[in-house]
Amino acid sequence: MNVVIDWLAFFKVLGAALVGATVVVGFYALGLRMLVRSGRAPVVTPAEFTDAITVISEKEARRATKAAAKAARKSPLTDAQKKLALVAAFACFAVCVLAVLGGIGIIVFAGR
Repeated sequence: MNVVIDWLAFFKVLGAALVGATVVVGFYALGLRMLVRSGRAPVVTPAEFTDAITVISEKEARRATKAAAKAARKSPLTDAQKKLALVAAFACFAVCVLAVLGGIGIIVFAGR
């Protein structure tokens, strides 16, 4: 039995995976940054987990929500700049969704 590896195809897949991962992670991070700049910082309420994971208390959650609201009020951006940052955040998230759907499409339809 003779195993032949197509190294060119292997490196094409490796390159596509690295580029795809970089695009998704990069645009997601940029989207979160723009979301914060628009004054809509995502505050996640604590959840109940096992003892292995530390969760924040209700007091800490209220403090984080209050700090996020205070930071949003102190923003030096105008309302138009905040709206533009929000649109940019949604555009970044849309690029992430399109990249993931494109990858799924390649997996599903390239095998045919």
